[in-house]
Amino acid sequence: MLGKRTPQDDLFTPAARLRKKIGEESFYVFLGDHRHEMFRDEDFSMLYCSDNGRASVPPSLLAMAMILQTYTRVSDQEATERAQFDQRWQAALGLGEDDVPFAKSTLCLFRNQLILHDQAKLIFLKGLTYLRRAGFIKKHKLSIALDTTPIFGKGAVQDTYNMLAEGLYQVLRVLASLSSQSPEAFAGNHDFTRYVASSFKVTHPIDWNDESQRSTVLTSLVADCRRVLDIASHQLKAYPSESQEAQRIITATELLRKLLLQDVREAAPGKAELIQGVAPDRIVAVHDTQMRHGRKSVTQRFDGYKAAIAVEPASQVIADVDVLPANAHDSQDAPALIEQAATNLDAPVETVLGDTAYGTVEARLDAQQHPYDLVAPVSRAPRTGRFTKDDFVIDLPNEKVTCPNGQSTSLWYRRKVTTRRGTTFLNKGFRFGVEQCRCCPIRNRCIEESTPYRSLDVHEHEALIQHAKAFQRTDTYRSLYRMRVVAEHRIARLVRLGIRNARYFGSTKTLFQLAMAATVANLSLYATHLSHEALSVLMQTLVGFVLLAVLVLRIDQRRFWFARVT
Repeated sequence: MLGKRTPQDDLFTPAARLRKKIGEESFYVFLGDHRHEMFRDEDFSMLYCSDNGRASVPPSLLAMAMILQTYTRVSDQEATERAQFDQRWQAALGLGEDDVPFAKSTLCLFRNQLILHDQAKLIFLKGLTYLRRAGFIKKHKLSIALDTTPIFGKGAVQDTYNMLAEGLYQVLRVLASLSSQSPEAFAGNHDFTRYVASSFKVTHPIDWNDESQRSTVLTSLVADCRRVLDIASHQLKAYPSESQEAQRIITATELLRKLLLQDVREAAPGKAELIQGVAPDRIVAVHDTQMRHGRKSVTQRFDGYKAAIAVEPASQVIADVDVLPANAHDSQDAPALIEQAATNLDAPVETVLGDTAYGTVEARLDAQQHPYDLVAPVSRAPRTGRFTKDDFVIDLPNEKVTCPNGQSTSLWYRRKVTTRRGTTFLNKGFRFGVEQCRCCPIRNRCIEESTPYRSLDVHEHEALIQHAKAFQRTDTYRSLYRMRVVAEHRIARLVRLGIRNARYFGSTKTLFQLAMAATVANLSLYATHLSHEALSVLMQTLVGFVLLAVLVLRIDQRRFWFARVT
C-alpha cells in the first residue's frame, strides 16, 4: 500500500541545522528546500495497491534518493548507506540522524516497478513539471536542438563461436530448469558438458589460426545447436502454447535461431561456414539482445545504443530523451522526440535545430507536415578533388543539367532509392553523352580516366534541397544554427553523469538511466540559476547600500560646509 510522508518538517533535521555547513548554494540544500514541490507520493500511486498491504517506503523519498544516486554516481548499496550516514543526503531527503530510510532491495524494487509499469521517464517528467511551475521554462513558441551520443552497452560482445555456445547454453538452462535439474546434470545427460564451461574456446584446445580446425569446430557447434533445438521443440509440446513454460522455451530457442541465421550458412551438406560481412540488424551480445553495432563517424565504432536528446536553447533544459539502437540513423526518432518535447514543455515547437544527420529530405518533409522551421545543414558530397553536384546547374522546370564546361543534357532515367529509414524516392539520374565527355578539356577534373561519361543524381525533392542550400548561405541561418551548441553542452553534462556506459541490460533500463541523468542535469541547472539570482540580488542590495552611504556622506559634507560659511 502507498506510504506517504508528512509535509511538516522537523526544525532539528540536518537540513535545518547544517545549511551553512553544507552550503546554501549546494545542490543538496536545493533538493531539501524544494523536494515537496517536486514530488508527491500520489504521483507514484500506479505502482502500489490502493486498499491493502503494509505501507510502503514513501515513493517521493525513493525518487529523491535516486536523483542523489545519479548525482553522485553510486551503487544501490552505497546510496542506502549514504542516506543513513551522510548528512548531505539527510539534508536533501529531510531525514533525521537516527532514521533508517530504506534498504538496498527497496531501491531496486522501486526502480523495477517504474520500468515494469512503463514509467521509466516518470521522475524526469515530474522534474520538468516542477521547472515549468517555477517559471524557469517560459511558455512561448519553442526552439528545440536535437543531437545524439553513443552509449556503450553493458552486454559482453563476443565472436560467433562464443555467441552460439552461449545461446545454446541459455536453451540448456531453460530446459534443465523445467526438468528440475541443474544445467550441469542436464548437459551431462545429453552430451552437452562442453557448453557448461566458462568459455567455449577453452574446451577446444586447437590452433584457432588454422582455418580447417576452426571449420571443424564450427560444424560441430552448429550441429549441437540444431540438436538442442530439436530437444527443445520436443519438450515444448508438453506445455500449452500460452503457458509461462512454453514462452521461456520459445524465447531461448528464437534467440539461438537468430544467432544461427545471422552468422552461419551451410556451405555443403554437413559443413557450416561463417557468413562474410555483417548482417543489417546483427545481435552482438547474448545477454543484451537489443545492443547493436553502431558508428558515430567513419573511424568511431561502438556497440550498444544511442542517446537522443531534445534541448530547449533559451533555458538549456533537456526537454525529452530517448534511446535508439546503435545502428539507427540519428534522425530516426526525431519526429517523436520533437512532439514529446512540445508536450513536456506544454508549448508548440517553432524551430528545430540539428546537425547534418537531421538535414535529410525526410526530416525536411516532416518539418513541412507538422509544421516547424528546420535549421540543419544539407549533407555535402565527399571531397574527391573533382566537380561535385554543387558545380552543376540544375534546371528543374526544363529537366536539364549543365556542367561546368557549359555542356547540357536532358537525358535521364528513373532511379528508385530507399533510405535507411525505409522511405523510397523516385530520383532522376541524368547522364551526359560519351562524346560530350570525351572531348571535354576539363574531363580530368570531372571523372576518372576509365569512366566514359558523367552522371548526376537529381532528387525527387531537389527543389526542397536547393531551397535549404540557399537558406544555409544566409546570416539568419548562421545565427540560428549557433544556438545548436547547447545540445552538445547538455550531452557533455550527461556524460559527466555517467551515461556513456550503460549500467543495465536492455534499452528500457538504459532509458531509465538516461532519464535520471537528464533529471539531475535539469535540476542542477535550475539550482545554479537560483544561486546566481540570489547572488545578483545580494550584489544589487550591497550596491544600493553603498550608494545610499555615499549620498548620506555627501549630504553631511554639504551641511558641514554650509555651517562654516554661515
